[in-house]
Amino acid sequence: MASLYSSNSNKTMQLLSFRRQFMILTACLSLCLVAKAEFQRLQQQTNDEGSLKFFVVGDWGRRGLYNQSQVAAQMGLIANKENIDIVFSTGDNFYDDGLKGVDDPAFKESFSNIYNAHSLQKPYWFSVLGNHDYRGNVLAQLNPLLKRIDSRWFCYRSFHIGYADFVEIYSVDTTPFVDEYFTDPKEHVYDWRGVLPREDYLSNVLKGLDHALKNSSAKWKIVIGHHTIRSAGHHGNTAELVTKLLPILKTNNIDFYINGHDHCLQHISDTDSEIEFFTSGGGSKAWRGDIKPWDPRELKLYYDGQGFLSAKITKTTADIQFYDVSGNVLHNWSKSKVLDSVTHRKFIYA
Repeated sequence: MASLYSSNSNKTMQLLSFRRQFMILTACLSLCLVAKAEFQRLQQQTNDEGSLKFFVVGDWGRRGLYNQSQVAAQMGLIANKENIDIVFSTGDNFYDDGLKGVDDPAFKESFSNIYNAHSLQKPYWFSVLGNHDYRGNVLAQLNPLLKRIDSRWFCYRSFHIGYADFVEIYSVDTTPFVDEYFTDPKEHVYDWRGVLPREDYLSNVLKGLDHALKNSSAKWKIVIGHHTIRSAGHHGNTAELVTKLLPILKTNNIDFYINGHDHCLQHISDTDSEIEFFTSGGGSKAWRGDIKPWDPRELKLYYDGQGFLSAKITKTTADIQFYDVSGNVLHNWSKSKVLDSVTHRKFIYA
């Protein structure tokens, strides 16, 4: 580790301190393996700039195929310039049917060996589960033993991370919300260990999220899940999330919902609320030309190719960029916020 960062001893010490903090937190978060759907809050420091910089990538785990390796290479180049703090995965981490066990070679072949740039060794990867992940041994992805193979890996059904006093990020395990996976799974077999009885699990997820959001004083509230809420892509809106999750997000005035599932890059500005919906599902295989009609006043970006999202959050600003597989910037969006109180917000869009 030190040899990679020997040119800057201060950064080395900060990196080691950052890693030790998260190692201590692993034991607490591993309680989520049994899926009590609790949103335990973890407080972390921001970088020296007083900001949080992160990538979001989804639907990627294909052993480098379908341009996964090319997307990973661009992530490494841009992370080197931007000094990224953390990476979030929106799920479908391993195709086609998750991991078979903790010793499945797909973990290295689709993760460790692909995201191998030096600049991507610092940030931890926090991953949520997608529907393809539930088709494998779901407890394997959640198992802390994977950290012995790659120390960057953190995967939980639901988690809640606070950075300084101004941004909090929540993950929601969205796959169990989708009725079709239970009523008409077709040839697929889903691993529902830790989820059944389903109604109790979903109730706990929603109550836990609502409670965490209501008790948050963060200036920026971001929720990450695998499935879409608003999307012009192949899957479109997820009806169960629109009915059950979206009202909680609106009531608690979240800023962004970020998802994967649709294999595209997308930005929708909701005209019914202050929520911005971002899709970052372009980590590997994309679906060309698969787009539904959408109100152009809301649809700010739809790109049917590979790429990822990059974000920088400070106390007063949020800057979002989408990059394609060649490292070109597809879309820039910014939002400034003046806060007199938690409930009184004034927004300035750029």
